[in-house]
Amino acid sequence: MLQQTRVDTVKPYYARFLERFPTVRHLSDAPEGDVLAAWSGLGYYRRARMLHAGAKAIAARPAFPASREALLEVPGIGPYTAGAVASIAFGEAVELVDGNVARVLARLFGLEDDVKSVGGQRVVWAVAKRELRRESPGEWNQALMELGATVCTPKKPACEACPVSGSCVARAQGRVDVLPLVGKKKPPREETKTALVLRDAHGVWLGERARDQRFGGMWEPPMLDGHVPAAEVGARFRELLGSLPRELRTTECGIVVHVLSHRRMSVKVYYARIDGARAPSSRPSAGGEYVRFERRPDGEPDGTRGTSTLAQKVLASASASVGQES
Repeated sequence: MLQQTRVDTVKPYYARFLERFPTVRHLSDAPEGDVLAAWSGLGYYRRARMLHAGAKAIAARPAFPASREALLEVPGIGPYTAGAVASIAFGEAVELVDGNVARVLARLFGLEDDVKSVGGQRVVWAVAKRELRRESPGEWNQALMELGATVCTPKKPACEACPVSGSCVARAQGRVDVLPLVGKKKPPREETKTALVLRDAHGVWLGERARDQRFGGMWEPPMLDGHVPAAEVGARFRELLGSLPRELRTTECGIVVHVLSHRRMSVKVYYARIDGARAPSSRPSAGGEYVRFERRPDGEPDGTRGTSTLAQKVLASASASVGQES
């Protein structure tokens, strides 16, 4: 959970997740939908799917993998996580590198490589291995991560409180604001969508995203590419859903903006009610983005269906525009 997400955001999710899945076996035996529902709102949902797959792989073993090499065989576990678990939980003398550690080492030793490049990562990992305190690897690795998280921060680091400031090359050279070197981040790609919050007497219709799509396995109001004009909403969504009234009366609810790591999504939201009309078919969509459609009371997750933050924004936009009925 802490990969790509702040500690303060993770804490309540972590507590609820462990209450719901207290052991690897509980997590392994749970349906994927339950895991995604517990993860709803944290983003980067591939993490949840890989965590679930990893739990299944571990549950199939006679014992929990206790070495870095064995951990690397588990789906979803990479070099950083393997090093963290092996050193902290099992005392194996192995190094680790995350963003915080890379920043600490780059400043402390004056590393001139882009720490996010392939070559820069190779250099940082080599330094981490060289500096590892083999007699207490878990404590050492945790100290490096904590130093980067709380003292050697990306902006305005607390150098006066740093226990190794006297040996820091970046501080000695006045380059704390320069290191670590990181290549320029590309601006997020603009992407437009149109969502239809469709209600009937039994609730709001949501679609389950196909596993190979973004937000795979999550549920959301049906969406189409591009900003669809109001006059075309009925025809365009009829192609996706299979059955809608010929005269679909919609309310335009505005634009929802959702920013991901590499894209900025602008979603035009419409609301429609179809009481007395035949409901959309619960069939796979022709475009392959959705597996099925089902109505949910009030469009809310029920503990077995995860909804992304984007989906929650879309539902909230419709609710704010048309009142409590949506």
